Amino acid sequence: MGINNIPAKTCTYSCVYCQVGRTTEMRTDRCALYDPEAVFRDVKDRLAEAKKASERVDYLAFVPDGEPTLDANLGREISLLKALGTPVAVIMNGSLLWLEDVRKDLASADWVSVKVDAVREEVWRQIDRPHKSLMLTRVLDGIRAFAKDFAGRLVTETMLVRGINDVAGGLEDLAEFLGSIEPDTAYLSIPTRPPAEAGIRVPDEGSLNLAFQILSRRAARVELLIGYEGDAFAATGAVEGDLLGITAVHPMREDAVRAFLARAGSPWETVERLVGRGDLLRTDYNGRSFYIRRFAKGKEPAP
Repeated sequence: MGINNIPAKTCTYSCVYCQVGRTTEMRTDRCALYDPEAVFRDVKDRLAEAKKASERVDYLAFVPDGEPTLDANLGREISLLKALGTPVAVIMNGSLLWLEDVRKDLASADWVSVKVDAVREEVWRQIDRPHKSLMLTRVLDGIRAFAKDFAGRLVTETMLVRGINDVAGGLEDLAEFLGSIEPDTAYLSIPTRPPAEAGIRVPDEGSLNLAFQILSRRAARVELLIGYEGDAFAATGAVEGDLLGITAVHPMREDAVRAFLARAGSPWETVERLVGRGDLLRTDYNGRSFYIRRFAKGKEPAP
């Protein structure tokens, strides 16, 4: 179950491949965004709805429209949610792990995913386009420090983009770094959804195999996330809210939307109504139609 604890596109990075578009507010300073008790109540209610609908929830996952560790209340929110008895996950880019308070906030999470797209300065700046105040050496040191002390499950994800970070030399350096932090799993992914920038291309099969082989020599477990992940999205019964919540952080392929609606017993007119209201946007990528949440200018999503 996804938790959106960051206002739309507030991030420390503006990655060229980001599925929710360009970053509109780049920052590195943490601040309080939502009331932790309100977040807890909302998640508790949605969890109850999901269970009532016989939907299995494996994790309560902080996977927002930006960088979750910018939320100064993240540690408090994790602590509150742990009382619900469902493991808590955080999907982050790792850019603020050099801050001791961020590492402390994340310490009680059960599962943390850290993005590591590159460990070479020029490649990192080209693909992740970090805030001007960030330094790669500090970011990598922070990831190492967190990995050393974290008692939960740590995984990494690397998004491969053709011609940017899929070349042998950079992959060798990446493999060495990943080997040093020993993640449970090192995931390799490709941009299967509409990216923030035009011209972003998927690596060819040869490059993917090369990356897998190079990383496998240093990391204990490497997995590819290169195919369509299916349409097993959970429904709580509030179909419009569910669709908008999912597509705020996870653009859905049209066939997945249709399957989702069929399981919920809702007609296609639901999507047409959301598109007509301007809440949902249809976009095409690689010959497929996707639906993504559209946020009005100045409007912030609920947590």
